[in-house]
Amino acid sequence: MRLEVLLPTAVLVDRQVDKVVAEAADGHFGLLPRHADLATALVPGILIYVPAGGAEVLLGVDEGILVKCGERVTVSVLNAVHGDDLAMLRAAVHTRYVELDEHARTAKSALARLEAGVVRRFIEQEERR
Repeated sequence: MRLEVLLPTAVLVDRQVDKVVAEAADGHFGLLPRHADLATALVPGILIYVPAGGAEVLLGVDEGILVKCGERVTVSVLNAVHGDDLAMLRAAVHTRYVELDEHARTAKSALARLEAGVVRRFIEQEERR
């Protein structure tokens, strides 16, 4: 299988692999060369791949999408980082991607409240005219 891991500004991985293990919202799953085609959303977590004739390689990935079509597996994520130590990589994923997503949701919620307030004030001013 050919694995490509794409970031918004770069290609992080482009190589032949024997196996890919990734994480979706409903859990981890593995892909082998003869696996059925699929497309799924990825959650922040660990992506593992085994290069042809090599040892496992670990990537900490942010949310994204994985598409397997024929012999090609394409993973497109917002951010990713290589790592050798699984525990340290899990901690990095949690700090960099999971906590950041929670902060982004809080910021979006605050921004939505501010926008609603501005719209409400415009409506009130229009009604006074």
